[in-house]
Amino acid sequence: MSTGDAELVHRRSMGGSVKAEGLGDGGTMRERNHRQAALDAATRSNPRFEALLAKIYAAPMPELADIEAILRVEDPEELGLLFGFAEAVRRRFVGDGVLLRGIIEFSNVCRNTCLYCGLNRGNRRLQRYRLTREQILASAEQIRAAGIKTIVLQSGEEDDLDADWLREIVEQIKSSLDLAVTLCVGERSHTEYQLWRAAGADRYLLKIETSDADLYEQLHPGMSFANRRRCLQDLAELGYQTGSGDLVGLQGQTVRHLARDVQFFKEGDFDMISVGPFLPHPQTPLAREPAGDLRMTLKMTALARIVSRNAHIPATTAIGSLHGRDERPKALAAGANVLMPNFTPAPYRRHYEIYPNKRCLSENVAACPACMEQMVAGIGRWVDYSRGDSYRKGEIYDGEKGADDR
Repeated sequence: MSTGDAELVHRRSMGGSVKAEGLGDGGTMRERNHRQAALDAATRSNPRFEALLAKIYAAPMPELADIEAILRVEDPEELGLLFGFAEAVRRRFVGDGVLLRGIIEFSNVCRNTCLYCGLNRGNRRLQRYRLTREQILASAEQIRAAGIKTIVLQSGEEDDLDADWLREIVEQIKSSLDLAVTLCVGERSHTEYQLWRAAGADRYLLKIETSDADLYEQLHPGMSFANRRRCLQDLAELGYQTGSGDLVGLQGQTVRHLARDVQFFKEGDFDMISVGPFLPHPQTPLAREPAGDLRMTLKMTALARIVSRNAHIPATTAIGSLHGRDERPKALAAGANVLMPNFTPAPYRRHYEIYPNKRCLSENVAACPACMEQMVAGIGRWVDYSRGDSYRKGEIYDGEKGADDR
């Protein structure tokens, strides 16, 4: 190993920030300064739109009409102002570092029949799997070896999930690897949430998908919107860093629905917000529906940043899989600050098929950090290898603090 490679590994393992060689230099800064100058000029020429963004940012609860006005924007100059405003908020409250969360999709077994999801129990063509404890821990060790400080354990919502089995896995990860643990295993009882929290689980992601109760129950047969809300409340009360989010482009969804989702993000005061496009799966009732629109997804990402300020917002893998192109850099340039490389063992990755044509199904996980570093350096950012815990509400990112201190 060269001296340079050794230094890179050391900085990753210590939770530092890493820039890709040759891409985080003055040329990139000159490009960013040029873009900022153009943004400043556009702002001066469109004070009305700037005032609308500032109003949404400052409001205790933004008005639906104001949010809808932003969601209907198609003018390139105004879109540039929106994304620039979201980036200014992101830079002030969470900085330029891009956090990595290593995800392990440990089971694709699911009891639900969600109309949009390829894991739905009615999909007879899907090969079901559940990783063993040993497989999960081996993947967790790969995440730690890559210098990533957060692991996401994700699965379908399965009736047969043994809460004690998962508790023991969380305890072992915490004691032997010292990683932050995010769980994403759906709607469970308060007792189970409490059990996993006591075992050391730090965070929990439970997407609402849509904040409209009627639309939610149309898309999730047999499920209760009230129970989904109950779960989110339980998680917050138990002290989890709690995340939620929505899908853009669902059948029956309107601009008003999306605007209410933005209000839901504001009201929920979430530590994490995930916005992704709907991608139709051929083995679902929505197979013939069009995919969600990238531009609308980016507008929702920007609004999530503006109203939440310091929530952690991923550039989702779904954005990276839309239309066969990796559009995650565009999400990172619209307010996002997280990437989620996949550490599910390769033979199983393709079976966690929420949507088809998912990115990174065969890549070697050892290459993930360098790939992420290259991606973010191209937009003048860098990978932050710290845990990336939630900021206290209202806290402003202190650029003088190193990544090791957060």
